[in-house]
Amino acid sequence: MRVLVLGAGFGGLELTAQLSEQLGDAVDVVLIDQADTFVFGYSKLDVMFGRTTETAVRHPYRDVIKPGVRFVRATVRSIDQVRRAVVTDAGSFEADVLVVALGADLDPAATPGLLEAGHDFYSVERAFATREVLENFDGGRVVVGVIGTPFKCPPAPSEMALLMHDLLVARGVRDRSEVALVMPLGSPIPPAPAASQAVLAAFAERGIAWHPSSVVQMLDPQRRVAVLADSTEIPFDLFLGVPVHKAPQVVQESGMCVDGWIPVDSRTLRTAFPDVFAIGDVASVGTPKAGVFAEGQAAVVADQIIARHRGTEPTASYDGNGICYIEFGHDRVGKVDVTFRSGEQPFGEFGEPTAAFLADKSAFGTVRARRWFGRDWSNY
Repeated sequence: MRVLVLGAGFGGLELTAQLSEQLGDAVDVVLIDQADTFVFGYSKLDVMFGRTTETAVRHPYRDVIKPGVRFVRATVRSIDQVRRAVVTDAGSFEADVLVVALGADLDPAATPGLLEAGHDFYSVERAFATREVLENFDGGRVVVGVIGTPFKCPPAPSEMALLMHDLLVARGVRDRSEVALVMPLGSPIPPAPAASQAVLAAFAERGIAWHPSSVVQMLDPQRRVAVLADSTEIPFDLFLGVPVHKAPQVVQESGMCVDGWIPVDSRTLRTAFPDVFAIGDVASVGTPKAGVFAEGQAAVVADQIIARHRGTEPTASYDGNGICYIEFGHDRVGKVDVTFRSGEQPFGEFGEPTAAFLADKSAFGTVRARRWFGRDWSNY
């Protein structure tokens, strides 16, 4: 069986790891990604705030050496989901099973003034470049702005605001600075009310301004103001933005998207096309766009591919469960365990911020780095 996996994020890496463990060389798995290294999303904050280095958090795809799996660094140019064939700048590939895990692309140019006057801290390269910006920032008005929905990792903008507070306190300039978070959502983490309440309490304690249900339409580079949809203007000296997210252009051009993303069966991750799956941020499955959900979806797809190879019935179905960690500053981390099921309200639990969860978060990355790359690693 030929399995073609487009995208080597959480979903693609976990899927290929499970196929290799269960089937080894009995299947031909090709994993394609245009990057040469993988970076855990939360590692961007660690680099930006000087906890670690860019080199330390990059995991080379050349280390993905597993039986039955071949990594190809290439950019996907076209997808034929009917034939399960793709064209890349490294050649053409066909498969018996195609899994699209290309994630969500960021479009900072979609917001006037963002590239000229703001800093995108979501894309890997721009996030790493922001480290120097923060090193040289001597206080003033800081605005963290989420441009639109959906966006990856809902807690990350709140984490940025809280960590900026800590940074300004450490530099002795907090008393002459302001920190604000502007977000289209009505609460910081809508699926987890207890977590949202904890974040808002932390904002109140630290004097962080909260602007819910607000959309940044543009930045004015000359006047240094963020203009909201209701014409409100928020002045800034430093704007840290979460750009508009969209499905990769090659996915849009394939015709698989509906309302901007690939629709899938919420239990099996199957698309409308035979033997074509979509997992992770590129899929419309009703969960947040976060790596841990892509990882869970990958396990369900792996179960179906393995069952097909063995001539058995698949047993797994996607339960919409995932965990995430939330930085509250002062070396304290909270934990959210939430489940999304089709047709139901999300439900879950929130673990109050502690130093113990900081160790849990580190272990989360360590385990996956070892599993996916055979690398002993800690992000702290």
